[in-house]
Amino acid sequence: MKFIETRGNDGIKPKEVSFSEAILNPSASYGGLYVPKSLPSFDLEFLNNHIDSSYKELAKDVLKAFNIDIEESLIDEALNQYDKFDDPKNPVPIVKLEENLFVSELYHGPTRAFKDMALQPFGVILSSLAKQRGENYLIMAATSGDTGPATLETFKNKDNIKVCCLYPAGGTSDVQRLQMVTEDAPNIKVIGVEGNFDDTQDALKSLLQSKEFKTALEEKNIKLSAANSVNFGRIIFQTIYHIHSYLELVRLGKIKLGDKINLIVPSGNFGNALGAYYVKKAGVPIDKIVISTNRNDILSEFINIGKYDLRNRELIQTNSPAMDILKSSNVERVLYDKFGADRTKELMDSLNNKGYYELDSKELEAIQNDFTATTCSDEEAEEIISKYLSKGYIMDPHTATAVKSFYEKNNNMLPFVAYSTAEWTKFSKNIAKIANYNTSSDKEALEFISGQFNVKIVENISNLFKKDIVHLQIVKKSDIMPQMLKFL
Repeated sequence: MKFIETRGNDGIKPKEVSFSEAILNPSASYGGLYVPKSLPSFDLEFLNNHIDSSYKELAKDVLKAFNIDIEESLIDEALNQYDKFDDPKNPVPIVKLEENLFVSELYHGPTRAFKDMALQPFGVILSSLAKQRGENYLIMAATSGDTGPATLETFKNKDNIKVCCLYPAGGTSDVQRLQMVTEDAPNIKVIGVEGNFDDTQDALKSLLQSKEFKTALEEKNIKLSAANSVNFGRIIFQTIYHIHSYLELVRLGKIKLGDKINLIVPSGNFGNALGAYYVKKAGVPIDKIVISTNRNDILSEFINIGKYDLRNRELIQTNSPAMDILKSSNVERVLYDKFGADRTKELMDSLNNKGYYELDSKELEAIQNDFTATTCSDEEAEEIISKYLSKGYIMDPHTATAVKSFYEKNNNMLPFVAYSTAEWTKFSKNIAKIANYNTSSDKEALEFISGQFNVKIVENISNLFKKDIVHLQIVKKSDIMPQMLKFL
């Protein structure tokens, strides 16, 4: 399979690249992104063939269907990362909350967030390719809380790889911050950035496109890549669990093969939602992909009225920080799929130069054929968390926004799968407060919830409080490049 560019080709970069090239060098012409030239088919025949498949068997056949240029032994090694999850036989358990509501728990990996689903196998593939080619890579990641820890976990101590992780200082939970700043592998650099996630992501994109920075890297014989969902190596693994969700409902007897379901995706950078869109287009019987947002509701505004307008907007810090994003990178891939490269470049140029773009009525209709959207305040999320705490189920604030969408959109008989993108342990102070226990200490909050609700805290979380903080730097955006070059 070949990969092409969302904003067209600039005459400098190749018009088509392989999967390995797209993930090693994810920056496309005019600041665009790489997308598959065509999608494989995940039709009823494919689904029927995988009714009895394990997650790893399903994942391997999905990757085969994409026909990526990665040797089978490396694919097997990458997928074996799922053996490290809580239950190797079922790394993505699905829990029934209501008669028509199921929660897909994507957080059972080493950093307790859904990013592990993609980054654990992706890291194996990318680092192996670098080693095979005898090339050295700098992996840049901007994080709103979950991508950073997952990136560091997958790439730490890997040969031929250095990692720089940028996070918004004060814009993550304490556990998320500790997962990054206590990571002491010699090939890792973690930098706090003054500002919010959009400032942090802007800094990353500026570096990826900076000729000065690339020249400095070339002098050191280092190439540049990224672990954010701008990299299709992340997206390809984020298609698999949406297919798995459908198959699980068939196995549970909730639906018959061919029946439709709805998916609810708490969304920030839109990569998770994009994975759902691709498998819907490829034949999985999905009716609507419901995008749940917090008070940073630019995605719900885009889906509901067709405007993507950054003017007069400021990022709001919420209790669901992974969704505290205004510039959602992966919307661009949907724009390309719906409207082509010329229109995508026109829309993205307008967003970059004027701060907004607007779809016409036919374009909006095309978006709404697949997507619908809701918004959830912190207070509404707390009500949802409280409701299910009383039933013995603990969810984090991101999951709560998705569950709130179920109550808002549950007007038909189709079942919903809501995605739980992070374990409650990453937001324990929020959960403890809802249970009427106020503390400024994550450690105290974790211990309270563990005792109160008889739940175990995994060692990867509890051990954080015993580790030394080794990354202390918090800098302005303008100071990131010099710090990076010093690290390299």
